[in-house]
Amino acid sequence: MTGPTDREGTASRGAPFLYVVVCAAGVASGVSKLVTAAQERDWEVGVLATPTALDGFFDTAGVEALTGRPIRSAWRRPGDPRPFPPPDAVVVAPVTFNTLNKWAQGLADTLAVATLCEASGLGVPVAALPCVADALAAHPAYRESLARLRGMGVRFAARHSGEPDEHGVRPEFDWERALDLIEDH
Repeated sequence: MTGPTDREGTASRGAPFLYVVVCAAGVASGVSKLVTAAQERDWEVGVLATPTALDGFFDTAGVEALTGRPIRSAWRRPGDPRPFPPPDAVVVAPVTFNTLNKWAQGLADTLAVATLCEASGLGVPVAALPCVADALAAHPAYRESLARLRGMGVRFAARHSGEPDEHGVRPEFDWERALDLIEDH
């Protein structure tokens, strides 16, 4: 990424703005690592979450303190000011089986999924870090959704199953990989 641009590709004001969309997976508890890494790379960050993710999957107060902004999960009312500027990039991490499939089908029933659907239409770079169990990843809908989203330009990191390796060690979730994917866009 060469620097922030507006929708016409000309220089915009301020630091680039990153939307981080958080879904309900156990690794979501580490999302502050992504926020901090993005800020260290000179991004301003706004966090959106699925309604279920807000229900104890991560430290919402801590993330709000890091970003200095409220976490969004519900649509704003007509006439309410926009709480975030338009995104220069979007990261969805972790993205779950459910959210990924709804996104691929355009089923924008939450603000988080609607934001993901809209980002592609705006030409905003999008990176996704799937956190999907092996059994769900074997489902044909998952494979079809990945293909559709890749065709829309979404960049994916390797899937994280959350399962321990042969030594019983759970692999780390590679939060910074999402930033590499959007910055290489």
